[in-house]
Parts: sequence; C-alpha cells; structure tokens
Amino acid sequence: MGEVFMSRRMLIAGNWKMNGIGTSLGFFDDLFSYLDERCGVDILVCPPATMLSASSAACRGVSETLVSTGGQDCHWEDCGAHTGDLSAQMLFDAGADYVIVGHSERRVNHGETSKMVQAKAEAAIKVGLTPIICVGESQEERASGQAEHVVAEQVKASLPAAEAGKIVIAYEPVWAIGTGLVASLDDIASMHGHIRSLLPDGEQTKILYGGSVKPDNAQKIFELQDVDGALVGGASLQASSFAGIISAAI
Repeated sequence: MGEVFMSRRMLIAGNWKMNGIGTSLGFFDDLFSYLDERCGVDILVCPPATMLSASSAACRGVSETLVSTGGQDCHWEDCGAHTGDLSAQMLFDAGADYVIVGHSERRVNHGETSKMVQAKAEAAIKVGLTPIICVGESQEERASGQAEHVVAEQVKASLPAAEAGKIVIAYEPVWAIGTGLVASLDDIASMHGHIRSLLPDGEQTKILYGGSVKPDNAQKIFELQDVDGALVGGASLQASSFAGIISAAI
C-alpha cells in the first residue's frame, strides 16, 4: 500500500444502489467465507433501505466489527412530512453505521445541491452515523479543464462543521461510474491530493476512490498515497469480486 497516515485505516465500501431483495442476504454468508477477522481493513455494505435491518443483523450475527452497514441516502430533517424519505435516525435504528450522501446519481437525478448534501451530512453526524460525502466532475468538466475547480467547490460547499474522523470523502468522477472507464492513476492521485489539501483535518480524513473499481485494477489504485479505499458499485454485488477488492487493500 502507499504511505497512509497512521490513523487512516483503509475502507472498502459497497454501494448496491437499487439492487437486492430478501433472497440477496446470502451474499453476507458468502462474503464472510472469504474474510478473516484480522484482515485489517474496514468493510462496509450499503444495501437498499428495504434490506438494511436484515443486513445489519446478518453482519452482527457473525461479527460485531468485521462488516458494517450503511444507508444510501438520508433526509436532513429528523422527522416530518417527507413521504418516501428516511431520516438519519431511522438508518441508525436499522443498524447502520454510515450513510452515503451527495452521490452523483442523487445530485443529477434528484437535483441535490451541495447545500442539501451538507445538511444531510450534519444530520448523519448528529445521530452517530459517518457520512460518506461524494464529489466528482462530469466528462465535459474534465475535458474543459474544470475538474479540480468543480470538485473543490463541491467539497467546500458540502463539508459539515465536523471534528476530525467524523466524515469520509469519496471522489467519483461521474463519467467513470458504471461505465467501465477508470480515471488514470495520475489523475486519481492528483485529485485525491487536491481534495486532501482542502480539508481542515485532511491527514485524518479518509478519501475513497469510486468509478468502475474491480479486483483487477484495485491494487494499483490503493497503492496511491492519498487513496484510503474505494466506494464500489457493481463489483460489490457479488461476494467474490467484492472480496477480491478487499484483498487488494490488505
């Protein structure tokens, strides 16, 4: 692995997005069969909300610490007339330890602003969840030389007033999510270093890379100095491929 600040333990997070039903719970038995309690990295699975409680129970039934669960989004309010939304407290009650906020699919498809993402992150921290704050540029923004500026603006506007270690940042270039395209190692290293320079507690904050991470490209990505793990999409749906990515981080 690259030089990692001593307090930053690698985190491999799986985002199942809108995939998974009750019969998918066998994933956890399969995943545990690949893992060792001493693997030395943090592991997270973010299933759909309908599976969160059962997934949390499945993880804690095997180990209290080996695999955590998280939500894929939360509302910034504690409760109220928000049909279809889930509060951070509800996710915590269902067994979550983390929640993803500001994923590009939410920013684009649901019109979420960085101000909304900031409010969600603050709501998560308030109840004891760790927010994974997603940032990333489009292909057009990168092609026009605006990638660092766009990401910097997202980071600054999405960042809650949090203590060190209370948040995780995930850099996901929008054009690499689910496309099979992966940013070059130089681009990943440059952007992660740029993001770290923007953070008040940069040396203590995990920065994950996301965007078509797979077992065959994960190790080279994880060797980069400012990469502290991955936010994995499609490759997290199969226990074998997710375990392969975890192994690359060890």
